[in-house]
Amino acid sequence: MTEKNNRKTGKIIAVVAICAAVAAGGIGVATAPGWANPTPQSEASSPVRNEPGLASPVVKAVELGVTPLDGAKGVNPAVAPSVKAVNGRVQDVVLVPAAGGEPVQGTVSADGSTWTAVDPLQFNTPYSYSYTIVDEAGRETKKAQTFTTVEPANEADAAVYPENGSTVGAGQPIDIVFSEPVTNKAAVEKAVKISVSSKQPVAWHWYSDQKARIRPEKFWASNSQVTVDMKLFGVDFGNGMIGNFNAKVQFKVGQQRLAVVDDNTKTMKVYFDGKLVRTAPVTLGGSDWLSPTGYAVIMEQERHSKFNAGSIGLKPGDKGYYPPLTVEYANRLTSSGVYVHQALQSAWGSVGVANVSHGCVGLLPADAAWFFNNMKSGDVVQVLNTGAPPVEPLEGYGDWNIPWAQYAKR
Repeated sequence: MTEKNNRKTGKIIAVVAICAAVAAGGIGVATAPGWANPTPQSEASSPVRNEPGLASPVVKAVELGVTPLDGAKGVNPAVAPSVKAVNGRVQDVVLVPAAGGEPVQGTVSADGSTWTAVDPLQFNTPYSYSYTIVDEAGRETKKAQTFTTVEPANEADAAVYPENGSTVGAGQPIDIVFSEPVTNKAAVEKAVKISVSSKQPVAWHWYSDQKARIRPEKFWASNSQVTVDMKLFGVDFGNGMIGNFNAKVQFKVGQQRLAVVDDNTKTMKVYFDGKLVRTAPVTLGGSDWLSPTGYAVIMEQERHSKFNAGSIGLKPGDKGYYPPLTVEYANRLTSSGVYVHQALQSAWGSVGVANVSHGCVGLLPADAAWFFNNMKSGDVVQVLNTGAPPVEPLEGYGDWNIPWAQYAKR
């Protein structure tokens, strides 16, 4: 192999690991304006049902959320594809380039309900996505779909998120994605120096051989400066891969901003640097769509965001279906579509009183506008007492839900 080819093979590409909303509305989880009720049917011919009938259903219908959408074009390669089944399990997931190649590796949640890719995707590549959904009666449904990643505008030797020169919230981990597997992790970690003006020690956590995140034990200190100095030229990554770049990324942390949402009181309390600055009533996910607990980080913000029930597998007549709608003051917390946003007008009477959303945190208009204008990407939202599991690390930035001793363990 020529020297030129060796350098090409060893090239490491790290892509910005943020989860952008999928075109045509993305996976939206929103407050329902009203649920359709199908005509009751006889259950005499079916001992196991998942459609409402004259008697109580034995098995709940599986409600599905998939990222990216079927047929999506221009998908960001850094977006982690996922399949999530409410009232069911996901198995036999195969995500592979349509033209052939190695399958994309992923992890399955402890309860079997969610599969999330951990390997990065390739640029300008059509993918085939197949999986099996199993309902609570053990019945299997096989599904398949396709999507295509975006063509690269340009190619960079290295990049890291947060981006160089940016300002982020105190909950934003450093995210690095490598284009080739890193088996010599100790060498790579040694070659990457993290400097923090607040002197906070940090730890690496590898989610796969190609994806690592870095964070301190507690949130970044307010107004701190963080430098990621990657001296990776000539470093042996393992498997014959040699790094051929050096890069430095510097970013600033703003105020420590934390919103604490408590289902017991149906309130949100917002703290800036530990000081309470606002209290607001909320509505959370209803009994079929419990809001995830624990820490989440604001991934992106949209003044107006299009939500579509079809993006989470619901069609007219399904329980929980809602027509396409536009949500105001949308702050994304997870890649599967949990947001803090303005509640729909039909739900205003429930804010502070009852939970009626599809898992999102709903606010009244004035509070939603204030939250959108004062909270920023990287800021933290903590949800308490819903009875749901914590946000998983790769469902966005749920890294803070991993105990420090486990996160920093070698």
